Amino acid sequence: MIFHENGIFHLKTEQYSYLLKINRWGLPEHLHFGAPVRTEDAAGFACTPGIGWGSSVLLESSDAGSCVDALPLEWSGSGRGDYRETPIELDGKATDFRYTGFEIVPGIVPMSLPQAKDGGETLILTLEQQGARLKLYYTAFETALTRRAVLENTGDSGLMLTKLMSQCVDLPGSYEMTTFDGGWIAEMGKHTVLVTASRIVNESTTGASSNRHNPGFLLSEVGAGEDHGRVYGFNLVYSGNHYASAQRSLQGLTRVMQGISADHFAIELTPGGRFETPEAVLCWSDAGFNGLSRRMHSFVNGHIVPKYWRYRHRPVLYNDWEGCMFDFDHRRLMGLAKKAKSLGCELFVLDDGWFGKRNHDKAGLGDYKVNRKKLPMGLEGLSKQVRKLGMEFGLWFEPESVNMDSDLYRAHPDWVLTDDFEPVLGRHQLLLDLTKAEVRDYIVQNVSTILDKAGITYVKWDMNRHSVALGAKAHAYILGLYDVLGRIFAPRPQILLESCSSGGNRFDLGMLCFGPQIWCSDNTDPICRLDIQGGLSYLYPQSTFGAHVSAAPHAQTLRSTPLTTRGNVSFFGVLGYELDLKHLLKVEIEEIKEQTALYKRYRKLFQFGIFRRSENGWQVSDGQTTIAGVFHKQLPAAPGYEQLRVPGLTANRPYKLRSRAQGLRIGQFGALVKHVAPVKLNPNGFVLRTADRLAMLPDGEQTVTVSGAALEAGIMLQPLFRGTGYDKNQRTQLDFGSNLYIIEAEE
Repeated sequence: MIFHENGIFHLKTEQYSYLLKINRWGLPEHLHFGAPVRTEDAAGFACTPGIGWGSSVLLESSDAGSCVDALPLEWSGSGRGDYRETPIELDGKATDFRYTGFEIVPGIVPMSLPQAKDGGETLILTLEQQGARLKLYYTAFETALTRRAVLENTGDSGLMLTKLMSQCVDLPGSYEMTTFDGGWIAEMGKHTVLVTASRIVNESTTGASSNRHNPGFLLSEVGAGEDHGRVYGFNLVYSGNHYASAQRSLQGLTRVMQGISADHFAIELTPGGRFETPEAVLCWSDAGFNGLSRRMHSFVNGHIVPKYWRYRHRPVLYNDWEGCMFDFDHRRLMGLAKKAKSLGCELFVLDDGWFGKRNHDKAGLGDYKVNRKKLPMGLEGLSKQVRKLGMEFGLWFEPESVNMDSDLYRAHPDWVLTDDFEPVLGRHQLLLDLTKAEVRDYIVQNVSTILDKAGITYVKWDMNRHSVALGAKAHAYILGLYDVLGRIFAPRPQILLESCSSGGNRFDLGMLCFGPQIWCSDNTDPICRLDIQGGLSYLYPQSTFGAHVSAAPHAQTLRSTPLTTRGNVSFFGVLGYELDLKHLLKVEIEEIKEQTALYKRYRKLFQFGIFRRSENGWQVSDGQTTIAGVFHKQLPAAPGYEQLRVPGLTANRPYKLRSRAQGLRIGQFGALVKHVAPVKLNPNGFVLRTADRLAMLPDGEQTVTVSGAALEAGIMLQPLFRGTGYDKNQRTQLDFGSNLYIIEAEE
């Protein structure tokens, strides 16, 4: 709910309070964002500058405390005494917006950009200066709030807008800023720095939200941990160039803002024109990073993803890409589909290579004519046969790009984004100009026709080119993309849209407004995914992670990892498989069948359970059942004891813990087998190779019933290999091993 009393505004839910006031100079002043408090407590949060600071510019010459540079503000101008970063720039001139009124309305206020849905109430503050009106929108949701700004030209001449942030707030205190940075196949690296007097910037200028710098970030008090301390989370409902900054003032106020990047940003507002920013998301917890994640996950699952897919389970899929790449035909695909069905997969996805002259990545993008040499029965025939098996059928598209070797480019070279220079290619392709209505119409018509004719229930929407030609068109391009996505998928809400951009290049809340999941990374190595999915988990729920089991050695790292670990990591997301099924060993077939059966049994928990990061892995829980994954990277010699701690259970209630049964490949021990086998075996011989294909050794199974209090304190796990031989009660794992523990309440 939103309360207003004596110029004080209070956004309050059971989870947080957000307090601000309009001070006597007509500036919105920040008071409190954190634990729920009373509106009457506002007086205790107000800053009193006293006699101020000697060299400051004063709003009133007779009031030494009226130095705007020292006030905690909700919005700031420039050239009027606040030397901190400004959230708005107009024609390079000073700005001085002052409060003129407010409105409180039920629900959300619709906007042209994608936004969070089903909010409680919205506060609209109106600020004005000569020739311009600024409206600040605050919408309260149960676990988070959103902010955005709308600028209107109320004058008689044009305004050149070169910067407009979605939100700006001055938080008292000292914080560390955590950003998630990286690049292709190395997304979401977690980096933390102390916020000081020098500005820290988190920005993307690639035209997309980018794998270099995700738009989401955290501010935490120094010393905060996964389960303790105050943490603030911020994100942006936007898929293009973004900007965020944090800077601590001499007075101990940390200014944090976020919005569209000002790089090459310029919007001319004619008289009567307006510009609206994307929504910024603000979240708070005093229960550490895990507490912040719980609240942010709840917000994304409940208010960002399309309504049809909120808490609706996602199918286990098989994608043919890493198994086939461009080399396939109808018969091979059907063979894979039958095999995938027998393994427990529910959705068959045909990836790149089904259209035009698409036998490699240098031709065909932009064309939608099915390659009849590969698919003589067309997509309709393939889809019909896949569905006859009892599986759903999905398809890959890359609609935003075009190859110069394509029918589309030859017919419409003017549809390509250009910058008046010789074109430079990325992945042998260019971007189509989505700011043109005819280009958007072409994509919508062709994609929609294929979806309807082929009975498609899943789309992987890829985007592998990030253009240097966008320039000032960057925002208009994103608006064009949103128009295309809305026109295709709003009338078809049942289609599961998984967005992708060379993996996680566009993992953002804007794309999640159109489809409930995103391909995390082209890197499917589970050891890398521990960092990638782990980084994502701070701000995004596991229901949004496309997580596939692929072949080892992995194409991206050349690292060999156990099939069990590949499955255990992928469980904590939306499970899929992406490898050539034809060459699976018998033991691998049985392992995958067990993986899909277990995942489907606990699918709701894996996809929508409360997610927690622990010192040795990940956990998901619904209060009754907890599943804990314990993961190892490289193991030392003679490793010590290992504990598993499971918080949040009923202290005096009994719980049964059991490890998921998993085996050890015999062949991985090589010549060491001779020390335990009753006969001498050639480590490279036929007998051992045959045994490796057909049988596995049991590995460290554990079952115990203990109280919730004991699990919270930490129970001992079966010992790891100590260098002295095999024992079935020992976890005899090589590097990159893992275990899965299922903890269920007993009656």
